[in-house]
Amino acid sequence: MKVTETIIPGVLILEPKVFTDERGYFYESYSKRTLAEVGIDADFVQDNQSLSQKGIVRGLHAQAPPFAQGKLVRVLQGSVMDVAVDARLGSPTYGRHVAVELTAANYLQLWVPPGCLHGFVTLEDNTIFTYKVTNYYDKESETGVIWNDPELAIGWGINEQDAILSGKDQILPDFASFKSPFKY
Repeated sequence: MKVTETIIPGVLILEPKVFTDERGYFYESYSKRTLAEVGIDADFVQDNQSLSQKGIVRGLHAQAPPFAQGKLVRVLQGSVMDVAVDARLGSPTYGRHVAVELTAANYLQLWVPPGCLHGFVTLEDNTIFTYKVTNYYDKESETGVIWNDPELAIGWGINEQDAILSGKDQILPDFASFKSPFKY
């Protein structure tokens, strides 16, 4: 597995070794041992999956402690622009982001550690997005920031007027108003 560090400490881009032949392909999408070897010693408790049409924005989300989640994300079908924002108070990259295009064809995965906000926008219809999480969902712990905050200056890869958001994502605060519950 190839591991690429990003500008945010702990956010990693993972590229598995893919074996292809005339029958198709094979790769290990998850190996606890391999992840531990690259510094991700996570205990995943749940897998989540979503299907979305082009232009759907999900995020920027997190769960506050004690329900904070680390996420290992990838795309099974289609493509997304996936984003992690450092929301850990005291971090040298607080408020900075990483954006990575994850596609079914490039097999990339992104590790988003607890304390980072996470979101994505689908770039194609019928995109299937899946992720492993290190803690269970807790509605009372939900937190987040509006996806298009100009202070964050995230290049989502879509026109703002084409974005489709849930009602709760439309009313998230901007980053300056966000009271981070996370420590570095």
